[in-house]
Amino acid sequence: MSGADYRESLRRYSPRVFVDGRRVASVADERAFQPGLNAIALTYDYALKPEYARLMTAVQHTSGKVVNRLSHIDMSSADLLNKLEAVRLVCQETGCAQRYLTHDALNAIGQVSARIDDARGTTENTARFLNYLHRVQDQDLTLGVAMTDAKGDRSRRPFEQNNPDSYVHIVERNAVRNGRRGIVISGTKAIVTGAPYMHELLVMPCRNMGIEDADFAVCCAVPIDAPGLTIVARPAGRPGETLEHGDALFSRKYGQSTGVCIFERVFVPMDDVFYDGEWEHSGHLTYSYATHHRHTCIGARAGFGDLLIGAGALMCEANGFDPGKETHLREQMVELITITESFFACGVAASVYAKPDEHSHSFMPDPVFSNIGKLLLATKIYDMHRIAHYVSGGLIVTLPGPDEDHNPETAAKLSDVLRANPDVPYEQRIQTARFIEDLTAGYQGGWYSVISLHGGGSPAAMKQEIYRNYPIGSKVELVERLLQRGVAADGTPAAAPHDPARAITRNRQPGKCCDTGCTVPGAPVMVDLPTLEQTLPSRSEPGSTL
Repeated sequence: MSGADYRESLRRYSPRVFVDGRRVASVADERAFQPGLNAIALTYDYALKPEYARLMTAVQHTSGKVVNRLSHIDMSSADLLNKLEAVRLVCQETGCAQRYLTHDALNAIGQVSARIDDARGTTENTARFLNYLHRVQDQDLTLGVAMTDAKGDRSRRPFEQNNPDSYVHIVERNAVRNGRRGIVISGTKAIVTGAPYMHELLVMPCRNMGIEDADFAVCCAVPIDAPGLTIVARPAGRPGETLEHGDALFSRKYGQSTGVCIFERVFVPMDDVFYDGEWEHSGHLTYSYATHHRHTCIGARAGFGDLLIGAGALMCEANGFDPGKETHLREQMVELITITESFFACGVAASVYAKPDEHSHSFMPDPVFSNIGKLLLATKIYDMHRIAHYVSGGLIVTLPGPDEDHNPETAAKLSDVLRANPDVPYEQRIQTARFIEDLTAGYQGGWYSVISLHGGGSPAAMKQEIYRNYPIGSKVELVERLLQRGVAADGTPAAAPHDPARAITRNRQPGKCCDTGCTVPGAPVMVDLPTLEQTLPSRSEPGSTL
C-alpha cells in the first residue's frame, strides 16, 4: 500500500476510540491523530521508493513474496542490519515511525510458536502463525503491540490481583461465535503505541508466568474494531497548529498516540490465537520480543540523534559560529555524534553476532549488544538534549511567541535585532531555534525522554539481561588461568571440570559473544546470499546481502 492507501484502509474499520473526552467518528480523519498517521504512512510510501527498496522491502522466505521490511521475519545478519538501517531511515524523518513494533512482535511470536511445536512434537502452532503472517504481509497491515498490562498491585502476581482485569486473561475457552471456535478475553493493556490507528492488536504477556497464572498467559491477534474492545487514547504530537502561527514545527507533523486498551469479553477465533495457557513459554516470548525491540529501538533513536546533530549544526551556523573553529562547540558536537553512533554501533554488533533461533531458525540479535545499545540510548537521551541546548544557546526557549512574527508593530524590529550570522536570514535562525525547542525543550522533548528511558523496558531490565547473558565466567577463567590456578604438580594446566554450582562462572561462552564462538567471515552466521542459499535453502532471502 501507499500512505494514502493506508489511510483509506483505516476507514474500513469502526473501532470504539476516545480522545480528549469524546468519541472519535473516523480515526483516519481525526485531527488529534494526524501526526501519528503521518508517521505510519511514511513507512508505506518509503517502501514504494526505488532508492529505498533494498532497505524497506524484503523477500519473505516462506512465501517468496516481496513484503515491507517492517513485517518481515529476519533470516540472516543481513536482515537485521537492513532492518536497523531501515528504522533509522524512517525515524530520521518522523522521529518515531512506530510501525517497527509490528516487526519485533511477529519475529518473537514466530520463535515462540516453533518452540511450543518442538515441545509438543507438532507443527500446528507454526502453521497457524505462518497463515497469520502471510495474511498480514499480503494485506500490508500495521499491528499494534498490546503487551504492557495495567498490572495493578506491582507486588502481586497476575493471579493474586484483587481486580483480575489488571491483566488481560482468558475468561472462556471453547467459545463459539458464528460457527467459529475460539477464546474470550478480558482485561486491560496500557501504553499501547499507536493504538487508535492500527489495523490489529497483538496481545502478548508482559512478564514470566507461573502455573497459577495460566489464564493470563495468552497471545493472540485482535482486529482494532473487535466487539468489546475500547481504546482510550491521547493525541499524537501537537496536531492542528499551522506553520504560520505555531511553534511545533516538528510535532505538528509527526507524533505518536498511545492508548489504554480495555478488553471486555472479546472473542478471538482460534486461527488468531498463538497460545492460550502455555504459561511456561511466556517468559521466552517476553525475552524474544524485548531483545528484538531493544535492537530496533537503537535504529529509531539513532534517527532522532541525526535530527539533533543536524539541527545543532544549523543553529551554530545561524549564531555565527563554525564548530570546526570553536573548540567548546566542536567538543559538544563530537560528544553528540559519539553518543549516537556508539549505541548504533551496538546495534550493528548485535546484528553481526546474531545467531539462528534454535527452534524457528530465524535470526536473533545478540542480547548483550542489544541491551547495551538500548541502555546507552535510554540513559544518554538526557545528555543528547543537554548538548543540543548547549550548542543552540538560550534563544530556543526565550524567543517571543510565533505570533510576533506577523505583528506589524514588532516583526520588523525583531528580524533586525535577532539576526546573527549575516549569511543566515532571521527567519531561518528562528525556525531552527523553534525546531530544537520542539524536539528537546517542549512537550515533545519530554515525551522523547520518557519513551527513550522506559520504552522497551526499564534500564533495570536491560542491566539484568546484560548481566544474565554476558560470559563473565569465561573472563573469570581467563584470569584464573593467568594466575596459574589449577596447575598440576608437573607444571601442566589441570583441566578441572567446570563446576555448574559455582555462580560466578555460570555464564561461559567459547567466543566473544555467541554461543558457538566467533566465526570467520563467510561462515553461516555472517554470509552473503549465495552461501546462505546453499546453507539454508528453505529459509534463504534472495536479494539481500551483508
